[in-house]
Amino acid sequence: MTRVLITGGAGFIGSHAADELLAAGYEVRLLDNLSPQVHGGNRQRPAYLAKDAELVVGDVTDALAVDHALRGTDMVLHLASAVGVGQSMYDIEPYVRTNELGTAVLLQALSKRPVARLVVASSMSIYGEGLYRSADQSVVACEERAVEQLRRGDWELRDAAGNPLDPVPTPETKQPSLSSIYALNKYAQERMCLITGKAYGIPTVALRFFNAFGPRQALSNPYTGVLAIFAARLLNGRPPLVFEDGRQRRDFVHVHDVARACRMALEAEHAQDVFNVGSGQSRTILSVAEDLAEVMGRRDIAPELTRKYRAGDIRHCFADMGKSRDVLGFEPRVAFRDGLEELAEYLADQIADDQAERATKELQQRGLVA
Repeated sequence: MTRVLITGGAGFIGSHAADELLAAGYEVRLLDNLSPQVHGGNRQRPAYLAKDAELVVGDVTDALAVDHALRGTDMVLHLASAVGVGQSMYDIEPYVRTNELGTAVLLQALSKRPVARLVVASSMSIYGEGLYRSADQSVVACEERAVEQLRRGDWELRDAAGNPLDPVPTPETKQPSLSSIYALNKYAQERMCLITGKAYGIPTVALRFFNAFGPRQALSNPYTGVLAIFAARLLNGRPPLVFEDGRQRRDFVHVHDVARACRMALEAEHAQDVFNVGSGQSRTILSVAEDLAEVMGRRDIAPELTRKYRAGDIRHCFADMGKSRDVLGFEPRVAFRDGLEELAEYLADQIADDQAERATKELQQRGLVA
């Protein structure tokens, strides 16, 4: 039976990927350090982990732990990562250590013990701003918005004449525009894996995840996905905090679809490239906050528009799914509303330590929110 090692396998996406692979007949081993920011301080095996998944508690930066976890492994799904654009801008050394050094440690081990396939989690954050269409219908890539523009509360991307640009789906061919340490980390991770895979004959795929959501996301981690952060606020009777004017657009993809994409990438024998994993649809952050409040039965709590911006934030980005559909055969299946209702059901008996305001103050003190 084929054994897959999932680094970061006790986390949100990793645990769902484990379920997906076990259901498909794979053996699954998980390597995870059970980070307190994600799992709390007790470092116990999460109750949601499948019983048939073998858990090795260890850090991806520990060569001995990685070597142990790789023994008898046929394929690797590398998800271990420190996640968070904002936090990466002040916890720089821990982010580089976990994301880049951790990947280097894994690849060093794989250079001695190659596997049949390697799949690495990348991120839509490497794109920076998505692509836009101008008034003359040409598609353009934009630089970051100027600080002076943001201070005026002028949020949209504009052409040279000052006309707003229309966002369009972003394909994998867009050149990276790295606006945070986290984005730099993820680009380094995917490049390191693709380069090493080619050198050692390990077929390698990098999956650029968009905004994954669903059950098991860490509700007390203020740097996790935006829906989990909003949910923690609502569970505590507080309004979701929405930056800028709330009309920035993102692509939300359900974690069950993400897990399926991971399995498909492991099984796509001839795929050795980068692929978007999103829904191919865009939604405003404000509408998402309102929809979540509705399904949680908290329509009485309206989102709070902060009219502030964070360093590293972009305005619009959503996925062009054509390449993933054509090469991997991946098509998202979970409708956004259905996914929200499943999330609300999961949240019904959850307790969340809302850390959003603390995280925002941390960023403000460092001049990263204005």
